[in-house]
Amino acid sequence: MGHRYGSRRANQTGKLCITVIVLAMIGVMSVQIVTLYKKDRQFIAQEALLEKQKEEELARKQEIEDYEAYTKTQEYIEDIAKSKLGLVYQDEIIFKEK
Repeated sequence: MGHRYGSRRANQTGKLCITVIVLAMIGVMSVQIVTLYKKDRQFIAQEALLEKQKEEELARKQEIEDYEAYTKTQEYIEDIAKSKLGLVYQDEIIFKEK
């Protein structure tokens, strides 16, 4: 009978150790899940910010391309000649403010 009691006690101690190990693993995994969830939220926010910046840069690129096309037109040349050099066509009348 003494032999069975010792065996039962060793069995309970083994179960207790396994339970403690399993609970510790669950605790560690829970912390890791929470940490990964927070990082995921940060990455989602960063992705949204970068996407907004990308859209702004694409719009800026389009503006630059449009301005580049404009600088190659006769209208641009005339605007610069009038505004920077004060040139006008012979039959053009200019009114100046006093």
